[in-house]
Amino acid sequence: MNSVRLWYKKSGLVIYTSHLDMNRCFTRAVRRADIPLWYTEGFNPHPYMTFLLPLPLGQTGLREPLDIRVEEDISPGEIKNRLNSVLPSGLEIVDAAEAVNKANSIVSARYKTDLLFESEGEAEGFSAGINDIMSSGVLNAEKRSKRGTKKVNLCDYVDSFSAVCEGKTVKTDAVLATGTQNNLNAGLLFETLCSEFAAEPEKTSIVRTDIYMENMIPFC
Repeated sequence: MNSVRLWYKKSGLVIYTSHLDMNRCFTRAVRRADIPLWYTEGFNPHPYMTFLLPLPLGQTGLREPLDIRVEEDISPGEIKNRLNSVLPSGLEIVDAAEAVNKANSIVSARYKTDLLFESEGEAEGFSAGINDIMSSGVLNAEKRSKRGTKKVNLCDYVDSFSAVCEGKTVKTDAVLATGTQNNLNAGLLFETLCSEFAAEPEKTSIVRTDIYMENMIPFC
C-alpha cells in the first residue's frame, strides 16, 4: 500500500460544488480511471480518500491537497494522467507525489481576492477603508464553529493583509489562519469588511493560491 498526495485545481462552475459532491466526484473518477485504490477494513469498507483542507463553497483553489492510498505499484505521474483524462471541466490534477508533511502541520493559507465595484470612486474608498481597519487590528464579527457562535476579532486570524485599487477593482492579498487549530474563512472576512463600509461589490472572486506550515514554509 502506497500513500500519494494529489494536488488539484478547482475553478469555474465547479467552485459551487459542495464538499460531499466533490468526494463523490473524485470517487467516481478514481473508478473510471481504474486506479487501484486501497479500501478501509471493517463492516463498511470505503476507498481511502482524504481532502486535507476542503474549500468553502464559491472559492477557487489553485493547489488543493487530496491524499489517497493505492494497493498496486503505480507511479504518481500515471495516477495524475489517468485522473485528468476522466475529471470534469473545472477540476485538474496539477501535481502528484509522495506525501511529506502531515495535515496538522498546516497553519495558514494565502488568498487573493478581486472585488469589482460600480465606480472607481467606490473602489478607491473601499480599498483605503479596509487597509485602515486591518491596520488598526480590530475587526469584530460573529464566527461560527462546531461549539456554536461567538464574537471574535478577525484580525487575530490574519497574518498579513494588503489591498490596492486598480480601476473599479479592489485586489487584496491576505495570509489567513487555516488548519485544524485556527481557521478563518476568507468569505467571512470579506463579508465583514463589506458590512463595515456598507459596500456592495458587483462581483467577488476569492482564490486560495498557497498553503503554508509554520514560518511560511510551503506545505508539501
